[in-house]
Amino acid sequence: MQNRRADPGLERAERVDQTVEHSGTEPPHGDRQPTRIQAINREIILDAALDVFSVNGFRGSTVDQIAVRAKMSKPNLLYYFRRKQDIYRAVLEHTLDDWLAPLEAMNADGDPIEELRRYITAKLAMSEDNPAASRLFANEVLAGAPVVGDFLATRLKQLVDVKARVIRDWVDRGQLAPVDPYHLIFMIWATTQHYADFDVQIRAIVGRQVDAPGFREQTAQAVLTVVLNGIRPRD
Repeated sequence: MQNRRADPGLERAERVDQTVEHSGTEPPHGDRQPTRIQAINREIILDAALDVFSVNGFRGSTVDQIAVRAKMSKPNLLYYFRRKQDIYRAVLEHTLDDWLAPLEAMNADGDPIEELRRYITAKLAMSEDNPAASRLFANEVLAGAPVVGDFLATRLKQLVDVKARVIRDWVDRGQLAPVDPYHLIFMIWATTQHYADFDVQIRAIVGRQVDAPGFREQTAQAVLTVVLNGIRPRD
């Protein structure tokens, strides 16, 4: 999930923070299209929830903590989401939607190396720009994926199957070196998400270099060199 934090001035001007003002209206979790203010408030809640869940986990987090983080009353927050489980699921769904977008964009008719370069670069950017989302997803999977298990077995699997066929076609046409497409995708996920999930370990090893202007570019160059050189066609 990419950062969606609204402008603070806009938040203060437009946040509706009294439940009484919602009476008589269709809640945003109903069928009616949410208003602009409702959409903004929902994003504020999800950003706050991501911060709380990524630190405390699902069990260690409370609706009160999320409300405090969102600078919103608990009754107002519950207008948008009835239960903590609903907030947690929404945060994960946002994360997964964002993560799938670059894979969905992989073009079968494009140059294989460039298509994979774009995908790896996008995945690295997501991990570096929003590491909390990556860590939250990792914790969910390590717990057995109780919330997103169905998603992984259906939508994610279907998309990966499609893109695996694309990669296999590239290999069959000699545009990539022989490689199992599933293991290639798994390797890309593991490598790119490492920089978010194991940020503490990386910082312990390289120290302040992590925050240096060139570290991000060095990371991308190293990952791209290793992965892409490994799958370039052999002469």
